[in-house]
Amino acid sequence: EKRDANSKGVFSNSDEAPINKKLPKELLLRTDNTITFFSVSLSFLFLTLSYFLSPSSQAWNVLALDGSNWQKIDLFNFQTDIEGRVVENISKRCGGFLRQLSLRGCLSVGDASMKTFSQNCRNIEVLNLNGCTKITDSTCLSLSNDGCRMLEMLNLSWCDQITRDGIEALARGCNNLRALFLRGCTQLEDGALKHLQKHCPELTTINMQSCSQITDDGLVSLCRGCHKLQVLCISGCSNITDASLTALGLNCPRLKILEAARCSQVTDAGFTVLARNCHEMEKMDLEECILVTDNTLVQLAIHCPRLQALSLSHCELITDDGIRALSSSVCGQERLTVVELDNCPLITDVTLEHLKNCHRLERIELYDCQQVTRAGIKRIRAHLPEIKVHAYFAPVTPPPSVHGGGQRLCRCCIIL
Repeated sequence: EKRDANSKGVFSNSDEAPINKKLPKELLLRTDNTITFFSVSLSFLFLTLSYFLSPSSQAWNVLALDGSNWQKIDLFNFQTDIEGRVVENISKRCGGFLRQLSLRGCLSVGDASMKTFSQNCRNIEVLNLNGCTKITDSTCLSLSNDGCRMLEMLNLSWCDQITRDGIEALARGCNNLRALFLRGCTQLEDGALKHLQKHCPELTTINMQSCSQITDDGLVSLCRGCHKLQVLCISGCSNITDASLTALGLNCPRLKILEAARCSQVTDAGFTVLARNCHEMEKMDLEECILVTDNTLVQLAIHCPRLQALSLSHCELITDDGIRALSSSVCGQERLTVVELDNCPLITDVTLEHLKNCHRLERIELYDCQQVTRAGIKRIRAHLPEIKVHAYFAPVTPPPSVHGGGQRLCRCCIIL
């Protein structure tokens, strides 16, 4: 309907506007009880809860102000505009109805607004504070003390003011946690993991990428208390050794995903224990695990039939023989979809011949594998036409001048 000359809103001044009369409620609201936003500007008005639609449309106001319609909110697209007062208004409006909130990248949100949030939204289940760098241990204390007992997934990645005290408070008050993301929380040390071990036995996912103070002492403790662990990221935890891999193997048999990039102290011995006990393994990132050899691939081939993706980039001891063992196994022939071999200097075209057996293979990374040739890549592409092969070949050095004589110089060099 065309707006009349006095109209300031998107809709007509009357509640009898066609959009209110004709559209059923099911089209105004998603079936999962989240508002269907019709435009960026309109959704922002909803989200700030400061300028809800013009009061001329009573039906829309009723829907917008009904907290039961706000179970899931993601403010990532508006991160630069979100301040603490917005979070406080949302928490007061939604109250116990809110189940999932993402404040990813909302740099202006701090502890004070999260305290109000914790008091009002005690049924929160999923909370994403990734990149909210003003957040400190105080927010963890609020979530714990204010009774957010149903919290299952918490993302505190890059909240680098979080310490062991914050994790201890969370563990004691939110012991229903199943997924905890702590990437870039560089102040964390082993004591934090020991509290999780004591109070959070339901943990299935934990990401500690770049938590460089974590050692075997903390990770071994975590494994002994969290037997349901399925996803673990310890990439960049350079103090980790085979002791941690052994503890994982002996205590966490459900492990499916392990990211251990840049853990340069781990060896075949640790991965042997892991492979022999964690038969559900699906994805492994071993980039820059520089002590790993073909023996690890043999163990994975024998004991991990569900393996789908494997990164061995910068594992310079891996050879064609290791890939042969992997490609001839059950996982290689029936499951393997991704193999990353960047900067593996001993890999040759023979590896590509072996990988022809991996019928589900979708992608191979071969950057700086200097013994792999264009001809080898052409052959595997002919055999697996849908495969994506990422490789780089340095430009060929130009041959010497056929006329002999001294070194040929470009015009610029001659002038200089």
